[in-house]
Amino acid sequence: MRFVILSLSHRQPAWVDAAFEEYAKRMPREARLELVVLKPESRPDGAGEQAVDRLLEKEAQRMQAAIPPGALVVALDERGRSLSTRDLSRTMEGWFQEGRDIAWVVGSADGLHSGLKARADLTVSLSAMTLPHGLVRVILAEQLYRALSLLRGHPYHRD
Repeated sequence: MRFVILSLSHRQPAWVDAAFEEYAKRMPREARLELVVLKPESRPDGAGEQAVDRLLEKEAQRMQAAIPPGALVVALDERGRSLSTRDLSRTMEGWFQEGRDIAWVVGSADGLHSGLKARADLTVSLSAMTLPHGLVRVILAEQLYRALSLLRGHPYHRD
């Protein structure tokens, strides 16, 4: 099983890459963590709602193509379902039983296209606040590691 984070973002600072890699290397072989970064579409200044929707649709098409075949899709959106670490761990347990890859999709500065959100098997919120892409990568990687360690009985997580 793989956790594939698909992110529409620009280059991140070195500390973001280092933090992500730290959690990725902690993950066991049976739950590899991978990052796929796609460049967001360029947004002209003053782009209207329709123009932004067309750009989001183009991004969604590229993200769809990058989702591993047969993967369960989890969209990140501030209006998504809020999960505790324990909730994520229990959900992860079910995913392991299914044996499917999990694709976490992270939108660009304007979010995700409505069609991609509708196609998602689950929509999750990391926070009600808007977070920068770099922090999203690090927080998601850490929470995946934490939930897995909880599932495996590792003492990393404490209530």
